[in-house]
Amino acid sequence: MIAYHRPATIEQALAIRATQDVAVIAGGTDIYPAHAARRAWGEPTHKDVLDITAIAGLDRIEATAAGWRIGALVTWSALRAATLPPLFDGLIAAAAEVGGVQVQNRGTILGNLITASPAGDGIPNLLVLDASVEIAGPSPRRVPVQDFLTGYRATALRADEIAVALHVPNLPGARSGFHKLGARRYLVISIVMAAGIVAVEEGRITSARLAVGACGPVAQRLTALEAALIGVVPADAAAVVQAAHLAPLAPLDDIRGSAAYRREAALILLRDLLQGIAG
Repeated sequence: MIAYHRPATIEQALAIRATQDVAVIAGGTDIYPAHAARRAWGEPTHKDVLDITAIAGLDRIEATAAGWRIGALVTWSALRAATLPPLFDGLIAAAAEVGGVQVQNRGTILGNLITASPAGDGIPNLLVLDASVEIAGPSPRRVPVQDFLTGYRATALRADEIAVALHVPNLPGARSGFHKLGARRYLVISIVMAAGIVAVEEGRITSARLAVGACGPVAQRLTALEAALIGVVPADAAAVVQAAHLAPLAPLDDIRGSAAYRREAALILLRDLLQGIAG
């Protein structure tokens, strides 16, 4: 028999988390299908459940002195309905690509990160947003997303901790975008993703952040490309992107595409992305 916990406070949730091996559920759009798949293959076991949906305040997007706080229960649909600056356009575009409407209504942005899938649509966007994860536990801490992801479906979250929010710093005047390549238009796992943010002052790029997903165990920032874009006229940004800038990527051959195909696709997506957000 699976035990089901639904605490009303983060303190109660942490007390359960510290003493029991539980699966933390917010939207449940990853955990429930995984459980069904295991049962189909003859493994009926499942961890006890820690449902955090009754904890007040985790379903809000709030402005802070430094930027925005996105609670652990904020869904993709809630993000799309929120009033946010162009800095979030890429993440909002990803919100429209995550599964179908039912998944968007239940699935959470933070949950997509914690699943740590190489094909997670939100992850490249959170990297370029320079987001950090607020973690509650015995020693509360904030961890940058790039450090939070430690490998294929692995994170820095400890067994006695719960991720409660994302923090996104402001970047005045910035615009963002997101491109995704899949085998069809909707309801598809990514073959390659590209996310980017560009800020421009006096006609030249002053800040650029680019990331590619589904081309390795974790999504990667392309820091050499970002540095090459500083000072460039926005109309020339797409032409800056070269194959050498993709060196940090480690794409694999699989059923959705070869490594060579993914590299070429990433190059094209990055150029198209920059043409759109920097033009």
